[in-house]
Amino acid sequence: MSLECIDQHRSFGGEQRKYSHYSDVLHCDMKFSLYLPSNKEGKKIPLIWWLSGLTCTDDNFSQKSGFQALADKYQAAVIIPDTSPRGEDVADDEGWDLGQGAGFYLDATQEPWAKHYKMYTYITEELTSIATELVPNFSGEESIMGHSMGGHGALVIGMRNPSRFKAISAFAPISSPSQVPWGIKAFSTYLGDDKTSWKEWDASELVKKSGMPPIFVTQGDKDQFYPGQLDETNFLNNAKEANTEVSFNKVEGYDHSYFFVSTFLDDHFAFHIKHLR
Repeated sequence: MSLECIDQHRSFGGEQRKYSHYSDVLHCDMKFSLYLPSNKEGKKIPLIWWLSGLTCTDDNFSQKSGFQALADKYQAAVIIPDTSPRGEDVADDEGWDLGQGAGFYLDATQEPWAKHYKMYTYITEELTSIATELVPNFSGEESIMGHSMGGHGALVIGMRNPSRFKAISAFAPISSPSQVPWGIKAFSTYLGDDKTSWKEWDASELVKKSGMPPIFVTQGDKDQFYPGQLDETNFLNNAKEANTEVSFNKVEGYDHSYFFVSTFLDDHFAFHIKHLR
């Protein structure tokens, strides 16, 4: 394996690391970040996945949110993948909401995207195998959370793997991508025009199934993309019909930024730890 630790910092008693490696799934070099708590007592520690939004890399959450204080407080490891494949040979688009930085956490089927844009398999298989080797005293317990496009990714990956992820949470997620401009653009490009294939990547469809993990969502009412891209109505209606446990928290005055994310991050960590231990 070509895994290399390229950056490392002490943070709130633990270690914030950044790695690079060649991905056999994505056929390109990739980077990801990993926080390891101090774990002075040598206990088993869970792993929380964080998925970032459009235009982001793994650096946005690690450098802007201050999550490390909470990860060490709760003694949880946190892994942060990049948001898409990268490189000169990787297909891209002029728009900021498609291509590199906008992988939508799915497995593309259309050319020229299909070769590289396999973020779902990358996260659930390849990066998972790497993470389980890097986290000392890993308990085997996992949960997943994300923001915006990453909120979509967390919902979809979590609900497609309900026996694996003990809890799912999201900040301002694209919860009905088949019905909003961002999702329609991405799905028609990556998956093609057959909308039946979109359903397996749409949280509002997946939430109809029984046996889903508990879900927690926070949405700011002053979000510049709300409700246009982020309307929760369809998702919550389908969840209610399926008796899926969803806690939806709309907060007054907050926007789409990391000021919003960092404000409510403790609520999300507490939610995850409750279900991980």
